[in-house]
Amino acid sequence: MGTLHYGASDDAIHIEDRALAHLKVVIATKLRRQESFTLSWQHPEGDAVGRSTIWIHPSIPLRFTFDEPEAPELNAKWIEALMHSANSTGGISLVDEVLDAPDA
Repeated sequence: MGTLHYGASDDAIHIEDRALAHLKVVIATKLRRQESFTLSWQHPEGDAVGRSTIWIHPSIPLRFTFDEPEAPELNAKWIEALMHSANSTGGISLVDEVLDAPDA
């Protein structure tokens, strides 16, 4: 389980490593462009039931921590889906991984 540390808060945001690796690419792209946006997710199992949203801004410190030492192979379609949501008025919604349909 990876961790997103945002701002001065001691509250860590727990996100599965693979999902966090994909989010990192999208968030870094948006922040490199000096774009602010929201990030929304459902709380993982073990945390209080519910969902959260934070405002991501280039001036607020952000750190990604991964449990796995090796970076996963990234799925371009998942990054594209996350980027599409990031560019919407609702901001990034952590959606499930987009997988290729099996060949028929």
